[in-house]
Amino acid sequence: MSTHGRAAEEAVFVRTYTLTRGRTRPRHLLGLDTVLDAGPGRPGPGQVEECQEILALCRERQRSVTELAGRLGRPVTAVKILISDLLDADALTVSATAAATDGDARPSPQLLAAISVGLKRKFPDAIAYSHAG
Repeated sequence: MSTHGRAAEEAVFVRTYTLTRGRTRPRHLLGLDTVLDAGPGRPGPGQVEECQEILALCRERQRSVTELAGRLGRPVTAVKILISDLLDADALTVSATAAATDGDARPSPQLLAAISVGLKRKFPDAIAYSHAG
């Protein structure tokens, strides 16, 4: 890697570090497909410019974590940390999506099947529950 490339990479790392104030994990459990809406609260003093951008995007329409990270051009983990700050301030809310429910607030069979597959991959030695469908 060239000296210029290394310097640019270090600049991005430093910017991300300052963006999150050194934090490496969000306080809220957020998936890549978690959908967010603007909430009634306001971000606290000292929030970074990206927080205002996140709020502006979510005021236009609901946005997923992945979409917000892509639009901001920032790493997903850093954006999750900022979203956590905004959730704590009630400036954002997590939405139930049509993709996750059948319209009556119950998880769809597709979502439950995806969760089941993920759990089986993570815990292959788990004992099967005999009453599961």
